[in-house]
Amino acid sequence: MTICFFSAQYLPTVGGVERYTYNLARRLAAAGHKALVVTSALPGLPQRETVPEGIEVFRLPVWQLMQGRFPVLKPGKALKAAAAPVWAQEIDLCIINTRFYVLSLYAAYQCDRRGIPHLVVDHSTGHLPMGSALLNAAGSAYEHLAAAFLKRHCRRFFGVSQAVCGWLGHFGIQAEGQLYNAVDPAEVRRLAAAPGAVDWRARLGLSPGCRLVVSLGRLIPEKGVPELIEAFRRAAPPNAALVVAGDGPLLAKLQQAPLPGVYLVGSVPYAQAMQLLAQSQLYCLPTYYAEGFPTTFLEAAACGCPILTTRTGGSSELLPDESYGIQLDGPDPGPLSQALAGALAREGWRLAAAQKTAARLEALFTWDAVAAQVEQLARTACEQQKKG
Repeated sequence: MTICFFSAQYLPTVGGVERYTYNLARRLAAAGHKALVVTSALPGLPQRETVPEGIEVFRLPVWQLMQGRFPVLKPGKALKAAAAPVWAQEIDLCIINTRFYVLSLYAAYQCDRRGIPHLVVDHSTGHLPMGSALLNAAGSAYEHLAAAFLKRHCRRFFGVSQAVCGWLGHFGIQAEGQLYNAVDPAEVRRLAAAPGAVDWRARLGLSPGCRLVVSLGRLIPEKGVPELIEAFRRAAPPNAALVVAGDGPLLAKLQQAPLPGVYLVGSVPYAQAMQLLAQSQLYCLPTYYAEGFPTTFLEAAACGCPILTTRTGGSSELLPDESYGIQLDGPDPGPLSQALAGALAREGWRLAAAQKTAARLEALFTWDAVAAQVEQLARTACEQQKKG
């Protein structure tokens, strides 16, 4: 079968939607299907290529707005020429990632017009933050208009978590179910224990027995890293260090006010990030971003690292109660510092929680399971097309 993904953001840009598209496409290609990815053009990258995993990538011309966060298709002859090879394929199913990008609207309209089976997978639980109250209001209005357009041209919607499905109801959309975010636990563990793996304690000049608390992700205010640093300062856990891995607009500001025991290591290669998780005693994500289902939750679970987070998309599905992980109602440094100190003090809880969460991950949130679900959706779509 030929399965085509539309994703306004894709590798080498790094993010949750990008990795979701890539991992699902490569699983389907490895299973013998033809996997196509249609995305936004980036400087220096070809308009069309087949990457080593067997995924054929098409890049359409765009204007990159909001520092690349919101690409907008450029209408005209160049778009028609770049898209023509896509629509020349005999596509069995189109999977459109996220509901609000212009590329998503274009894909839904074209699929509807051409009679190609298609569905939308959404990845968020809130409106896209725009930086000010006025811009937020404008962005919200746009998202509602985009959703109204999308509903006219697509009748099947999924979310990467139950929370995302609930958020779709905000737009009057009834989600059909979940196509979960996922990881390959064996691959994550293989990277974490690879020959030559970084010894993070040695790299940071810490003692072998030092307990590591890790934060991993893009450094934007909504991810709660300043609150986590303040909570760590208040808790002052003995023989412990907070390692913040990631890049973003907050990094320079945080580096201007260094604190003892807090290490800002910037962006690190993916394998080294998994090694950091595997060597840590606690993963913390006190986010108030509109998360769909953070991949770092799943990676931490695969690495055997217990989780402390705020309630967000996917958190209750991976951590149904406190025996799996700790969920707070918000990122306030007071309760966060208490929870952090308590988790570090309870080694037995950490070990048991990590084991339970890893088992839940293996049962529910793997790429093999999601790929099998997509294959079934594509087969059903093919059968319905044949019946006319």
